Amino acid sequence: MTLSRRKFVRDLGISGAAANFAMGLPSLGWAASGSSKKRLVFLFSPNGVIPKHFWPDQAGELQSLKRILAPLEPLRQHVLTLQGIDNRIKGDGDGHMRGIGCLLTGIELFPGDVQGGSDTPAGWSMGISVDQHLKNRLQENPETQTRFGSLEFGVMVPDRADTWTRWSYAGPNQPMAPISDPYQMFDKLYGQTQNKAMLASVLDDLSDDFRKIESMVSPEDRVMLKQHLEMVRSIEKEIKSELQLSSSEKTTRHPVPQLEPNVEEQNDNMPLLCKMQMDLLLSSLVNDFTRIATFQITNSVGNAKMKWLDIDEGHHSISHEPDSNEEAYEQLIRINTWYCEQVAYLAKRLSETPEPGGEGSMLDHTTLVWTNELGKGNSHTRNDIPFVMVGGGLGFKTGQAIHCNRVPHNRLLMSICEAMGYPTPSFGNADYCGDGTLTGLYA
Repeated sequence: MTLSRRKFVRDLGISGAAANFAMGLPSLGWAASGSSKKRLVFLFSPNGVIPKHFWPDQAGELQSLKRILAPLEPLRQHVLTLQGIDNRIKGDGDGHMRGIGCLLTGIELFPGDVQGGSDTPAGWSMGISVDQHLKNRLQENPETQTRFGSLEFGVMVPDRADTWTRWSYAGPNQPMAPISDPYQMFDKLYGQTQNKAMLASVLDDLSDDFRKIESMVSPEDRVMLKQHLEMVRSIEKEIKSELQLSSSEKTTRHPVPQLEPNVEEQNDNMPLLCKMQMDLLLSSLVNDFTRIATFQITNSVGNAKMKWLDIDEGHHSISHEPDSNEEAYEQLIRINTWYCEQVAYLAKRLSETPEPGGEGSMLDHTTLVWTNELGKGNSHTRNDIPFVMVGGGLGFKTGQAIHCNRVPHNRLLMSICEAMGYPTPSFGNADYCGDGTLTGLYA
């Protein structure tokens, strides 16, 4: 049986970087088998958290979870919290803009004309985000290529394109727009197959029509008709073969999700829109349409009014209230608990889904990274950025809380790259990468 990466590292006492090199050696089985998939999903919610009700009190084994993280309690053994990781990126843009725009890129924003508060205006990020970097690396290898490479999901992300609404970047000045409409995402994922089935039916009818008119045309036209019919038959055969292959694999694939019809993109539908998008994300992972995804709920300075929680004021507005405002403080705890419930829903669905062609559940081979552009909303700090990981895709030891000592988040981005099998000497601004990847992440 092929050794697991975690067991290999533990038994031989080697570093993560050495393990990643060893994974490429055919004699050890990893490179040849190609069967162990690693999936990574980044999830975003805005405006910081309430630290007292978020972070575990002590480092080490997770004995329990605080109120905001309580929805993850049934999966506590799969949870890893990383406290003390700071976004140190400075430069242009306000705290929210640098919070979201530098979160996955680890590098400054370009100067620009988007004005935030009294800070200097800014534009897009100067570099690629970690999700797109890993997508590119996976797509370079035929064994890890997927149909889409990556998918960018959104929920109630504003239509406007500015620094507050984008966190994924294909490169410098290249923001990736998330798809917030679940029907548009459904069409992206499944419309092609449905269209091919329809086209195969049309071509089949067309061939019959050609046969009917064959005896009615001149010998010269029959030659042209025959050539055209052969082309149509060739296309029809190719499409039907592809559809048959898809049908034969249905036993190991997830059925196409059934979306509730006519759900509008509006504030009060956020809970249903989240569920619809997460069901589509789960299906895309099961079917190996992608192994990299981002899931962005609203945007930096997101001002959703969570009326389903009996909260009528916007999230961003409440986040500016001082801690002494007991009503606002309580509302923020409930808001962030709701965001955690969305993460827990996806994690639970993954834990209940057997790994296609492999062992364990999909959660054993997938890591969810839930994060935020701020540590705390009313102070706009980018210290103690929330990083909560769920699942075993990266091979990190879960069921524990790690307290870091004010480390730049660039080092976490490097650690994620290494765990995915693509170690890099730096990520984003190299000035914050000198101490290398984080220690203590592996069992």
